[in-house]
Amino acid sequence: MKSNYWKNKRTLITGINGFVGGNLSKKLINNKAVVYGLIRNQNYNSFYYYEGLDKSCITINGDLLDKELLKRVLIEEEISHIFHLGAQVEIGVAMKNPFDTFETNVKGTYTLLSAIYESNINVKSIVIASSDKVYGDYPKNKLPYKEDYPLRSKFPYDVSKACADIISQSFSTNIFNLPVCISRFSNIYGPGQLNFSAIIPDCIRSALGYSKFEPRGDGSNLRDYLYIDDVSNLYLTLGMNLDLRRNELNGEVFNFGPNNPLSVKEVIEIIYSKMDNYDEYEIIKSKMKKNKTKGEIAVQLMDYEKVYKYFKYVPGYSFDEGIEKTIDWYEKYLKSIFK
Repeated sequence: MKSNYWKNKRTLITGINGFVGGNLSKKLINNKAVVYGLIRNQNYNSFYYYEGLDKSCITINGDLLDKELLKRVLIEEEISHIFHLGAQVEIGVAMKNPFDTFETNVKGTYTLLSAIYESNINVKSIVIASSDKVYGDYPKNKLPYKEDYPLRSKFPYDVSKACADIISQSFSTNIFNLPVCISRFSNIYGPGQLNFSAIIPDCIRSALGYSKFEPRGDGSNLRDYLYIDDVSNLYLTLGMNLDLRRNELNGEVFNFGPNNPLSVKEVIEIIYSKMDNYDEYEIIKSKMKKNKTKGEIAVQLMDYEKVYKYFKYVPGYSFDEGIEKTIDWYEKYLKSIFK
């Protein structure tokens, strides 16, 4: 990546208050970009505020469904690069409340893209955050997922992201001619993930003694785990290259994951063993034997073949390296809020 590319680039992140959005804003700030962030709910218990990133970014309070607000921001602030991360991402919430999930993830996406199109601004790149879950359930011998696989999603969150992807690709065609690419990552973890329904933060918090971990399944589900720094770096790579190589990249989908699957049981064991909390792990292991996993895909794997082909980019962190950095961050964070 060009070392000074992002300097003074006027960049909008939707969902900047989320885990990935906060980490991406930090990376852009460090690269001297001018960062705007759209926030619907001003949650101060987030990486964005905890790390003081709001002091270096311009925060916009508003809704993804407010097209006129989006148009005003895009035009008045002369936004050139957009990272669309704003979404309802909790799978359990989506199962209970599909309407709001579809409104935010589907309508929110076409509202943003329509605002960009109608604003007639000189936008250089629009990176859409999708998910590996759009592919749905493929047999293990067909994994890792490939970008050209048909989308077979059926659960509400997964379907909402698949719909948003198809809409986004429509806006990349010569009908609308917007510079769009789509990212599909495996499970992301790292500092700042404060959704404690996610396996890794929930485990770490519990292993440190701040809560009791309750397994929701039997621990057999296989997943790839991708460290947040690798995600932020790839987002910057996509945003820059979409500008510099638009004809080549427009409308493309990029999967990214280490293709190094771990079962949920293995993840739990690694975390508890790193904190020498073996007794608690044995209790959790016995509980998992009695559970059945419901409403989740059994195996999801990603690789980085296409990303490497286009950008010579590979994941920079092993799970062991990433989890140690993550544990260190949570030890400080949890100590600071449970003073």
